[in-house]
Amino acid sequence: QLRLEESGGGVAQPGGSLNLSCAASGHRFSIYLMGWYRQPPGKQRELVATISEDEGAIYSDSVKGRFTVSRDIDKKTVSLQMKSLEPEDTAVYYCHAKPFRNTVGAWGPGTSVTVSS
Repeated sequence: QLRLEESGGGVAQPGGSLNLSCAASGHRFSIYLMGWYRQPPGKQRELVATISEDEGAIYSDSVKGRFTVSRDIDKKTVSLQMKSLEPEDTAVYYCHAKPFRNTVGAWGPGTSVTVSS
């Protein structure tokens, strides 16, 4: 029932910026955790950043200092502000959400990000 939908993907040049957004629906209360994973071409899905009430923001080492995750608890949205983009950031980005702390969570369909000159 919890559904996620990403937006904001596209093409950016190295060193550029891009903002991703994700909106959750179908959940009555506030969501415990929302965040982002990505799957580069030919690779497995990996953590990008998540944010929760008790743990705050968690980032993968590859994006620390460049990406910022934020959320609106009431609106049930999460955003990913990506700066200083690198070609290695090219991937399909998936929104992820856990309605409660110890649940499997839900995934969005993904939005493609391509970083190239």
